[in-house]
Amino acid sequence: MLRVSFQGERGAYSEAAAFSFFGKKIKTVPLPTFADIIEYTENGKTDYTILPVENSLEGGVGESHDLLYSTKLYAVGETYFRIRHCLIGLGPLDKIDTVYSHPQALGQCRKFIQKHHMKTVPAYDTAGSVQIIKGLNKKNIACIASKMASEIYGVPVVKEGIEDNSNNYTRFLILSKEKTKETGKDKTSIIFSVKHEAGALFCVIEKFHGHKINLTKIESRPTKNTPWEYNFYVDFEGHEKNSKISEVLKKIRKETLFLKILGSYPSAELS
Repeated sequence: MLRVSFQGERGAYSEAAAFSFFGKKIKTVPLPTFADIIEYTENGKTDYTILPVENSLEGGVGESHDLLYSTKLYAVGETYFRIRHCLIGLGPLDKIDTVYSHPQALGQCRKFIQKHHMKTVPAYDTAGSVQIIKGLNKKNIACIASKMASEIYGVPVVKEGIEDNSNNYTRFLILSKEKTKETGKDKTSIIFSVKHEAGALFCVIEKFHGHKINLTKIESRPTKNTPWEYNFYVDFEGHEKNSKISEVLKKIRKETLFLKILGSYPSAELS
């Protein structure tokens, strides 16, 4: 049975995304931090890691990007998971004045929270916040998490679908020690840095344009070594083993200070 590590408690969106990608016949391993889930796969304690990398409303997950820079694992898959937030609690909506959840979930339900004049309390995990309010056992305190978490911990849903925007998806990368083969409908993720001079980034991007390769994402993150210098995270269509992609990567390597190929994997679609 495949073992998949995810960050959070049972019922977290990451666990639900793992079931969506792999099917139900897997063993999910909950761990406290993103660093832990990657370390488990690097050390062979799990076969795969499922890591959230960006949300359609809140943008990129900075910690995940920093870990992708340092990990030895390869990106071997991706999935888009629809996030449907529920208000979960022991009391009626008009009695609730405080809500717990992960900061990103709180941000995604900002309008609902403001409309009902609720105070917010950040928690490290959405599903973990269900455990917190269950332990507190107060009718004025609720949390935001998934319906699955509500069912697991036996705390009722007060209201479903409280997110500000229904187009709320989180993109997850699947990480493994082994690379994947070309399928013909693939995506490749890379990280690179360039000299801090005019036109340096253009020289890299121009290589993709010249070979008619479609970029699907570009994002920058501080290098953490020198102030105001950045690493660029780029996704593009194609597999690194494809001759055209391989040629472009060779040309890019000459224009960069650093280049890491995170991996190539089948491109997912919104479901």
